This record gives sequence, C-alpha cells and structure tokens, in this order.
Amino acid sequence: MTEPAEPLPFDDETYTADADAIAAPLEALLLMATEPVPTVELAQAVRAPVPVVERTLAGLADFYDQTERGFELRYVAGGWRYWTRAEHAELIGAWLIEGQHARLSQAALETLAVVAYLQPISRSRVSAVRGVNVDGVLRTLVTRDLVHEIDRDPDSGAMLFGTTDEFLQRLGLAGLDDLPPIAPHLPDASELDAELRAALNPSVDETGPPDEPYPVFGLVETDPSVEPYPVFERVETPVSAGSPSGPVSTADVEADR
Repeated sequence: MTEPAEPLPFDDETYTADADAIAAPLEALLLMATEPVPTVELAQAVRAPVPVVERTLAGLADFYDQTERGFELRYVAGGWRYWTRAEHAELIGAWLIEGQHARLSQAALETLAVVAYLQPISRSRVSAVRGVNVDGVLRTLVTRDLVHEIDRDPDSGAMLFGTTDEFLQRLGLAGLDDLPPIAPHLPDASELDAELRAALNPSVDETGPPDEPYPVFGLVETDPSVEPYPVFERVETPVSAGSPSGPVSTADVEADR
C-alpha cells in the first residue's frame, strides 16, 4: 500500500508548472468529495505547493461567482467543497427536501442552539437552560453527528458537549465565530416577565385587575336613596266585620285611616 504523497518541499516561487494546469484536477477532486477537503490534502493530491493550490481555489471561487453558476466553491469546516447557491434553495427544497420525515424536532433544534452558543456545556446545564430533561434529545443529536463529547468538567467531572464539523458543514460556516449573533432574536425582558407572571398566575387577567365581587344587599337597604327591591312591613291588625281576613300592608292601613 502506497503512502499518500507529502506536499512538495518547494514554495510557489520555485514552482514552475502552470498554476492553471491544476485547476481542472482540483475541480475533479472536489466533485467527488462528500465532505470539505483541507487545502493540504488537495495539495498532496495534485503535487503542488499549498500557496499555489490556495490561489487556484480562490480563483475558481471568483470565476464561479462572476459567471453566476448555480453552485459555488466555499471554504467551510476547515476544507473546500462545492455548494449550491442560496437563491436556488427553494427549488432544491421542493424537489428533494420536501416530504422527508427525518427533520429535527423543535426540541432538538432548541437543544442544538443551546449547545452551539454555550459550548462546552454539560448535560445538566442544557437541561437547566431549557427547563426539561434533554437526555434523549442529546442522544439524537450525537447520533446525527451534530453534537459530540469534547471534554469533562474539571470540577464536577460531568461530560461536556460541543458541536461537530458536520454541524458547521450543514450550516455552511467556516467556524463558530461565524454563528449569527443571538441577541437580536431574544425576547424583550418585559415580555419574559409577562410570560412568567402568566405562567405562575394563570387565573389573573393580564388586561386589568380582577372584577369586583357582586354587592351583597341586606334585607333592608341602609341608603334611603337606593332601594333595589321594595321592602314591605307586615303589620297585624284586628279584623273587623266586613273586612277581608288576613294580614294587610301598611298602604292598606294608611288608606283605612
């Protein structure tokens, strides 16, 4: 078995071959690549100095941009690889991605975001940030090769997790420094406070104070100007001849007087 060729010992100033001659071989190698290929590995394959290979790859990338090809050559996750352009994402999604059921769940996406922005991070801290158990979700992310174990916490001995090169490759990032800032996507502090209050007191109406209880009236209203119900006083009077039997109201008594 032959060992892979080492990069040539001379630099680009002593390299006499035409740099354009390695452009086509580099394209062929990159078309066959299933993951980003480091510059040194490409230089070994075409037997050319690394600086020359770097300039040739940069020239190819510019050429694809100027001619508006449907793909581009990008440096991501420590290597070079062809990518389809973002403006064709909808077309490719409709043709290939739609209908697939192997997408990450919302819980997995949230857990992946926590690991990406806070790595290295322990399993317990991820659970604390999300407020739920993440054991199963982390196993899924490890199986998908998006997250892996990178170290142990020196104090607690807990395993620390971080993102993989596959994660960078899927997002098209050269490194973690290229992650978009998260601050613009965080909710306002007042919104978080309102959500927390609503969660702790679900019976409280956020639009205003609770309704006042219905007033309870006694048998006789103390305010003479307010009489929600007429109150009659029952008075027992002697029954005289020719008068109807039974109690009569004060109005009847006044009339008899």
